Amino acid sequence: MKPFTRLDARAAPLDIANVDTDQIIPARYLKTVERTGLGKGLFAAMRYEADGTPKPDFVLNQPDYASAGVLIAGDNFGCGSSREHAPWALLDFGIRCVISTSFADIFYNNCFNNGLLPIVLPEDEVRSLMDEARGGNHVFSIDLEAKTVTLPSGRVVSFNLDAGRQEKLVKGLDAIGETLQHVSSIDDFEAQRRLTQPWVAA
Repeated sequence: MKPFTRLDARAAPLDIANVDTDQIIPARYLKTVERTGLGKGLFAAMRYEADGTPKPDFVLNQPDYASAGVLIAGDNFGCGSSREHAPWALLDFGIRCVISTSFADIFYNNCFNNGLLPIVLPEDEVRSLMDEARGGNHVFSIDLEAKTVTLPSGRVVSFNLDAGRQEKLVKGLDAIGETLQHVSSIDDFEAQRRLTQPWVAA
């Protein structure tokens, strides 16, 4: 998993509440277990007409936001089913950070398992970020180690994050990576178990 330390990227405002995982990545794109190629299906119903042509009024189809790395979203982002393809699709599109007032629990957990940073801020701060994202300069700076968001205006906003989750992202550790940090202890345990319980299959 790619470590997350600092991100300097354009931010796109998606001022819609209760965006569920089926809206993030529709079910017809879930036939793959690969993490790549899903960006084309991100927000498909919002991004495309029935014939597949892009909708010009959707934020990610607009030239200023087509390469966004930060998404500023409405309340309760990622609700609905537990599909892990949702953070995969966001990452494959190029979005590495989503800022909202709240996230659905399963989506929130899936973000950390895949290297996507979800930031929770008060509603007035999210509104302020959306306003600045709509301005002429759309580049935001996310410093995970300092736990700050620097707006285009230069204003700095702090956010809270569990230290364990922060460490996982900074080091680029998923669940397997966390386990492999303790491989020596695991090997020692298994060697001792073979001595004390040789009847247990390896």
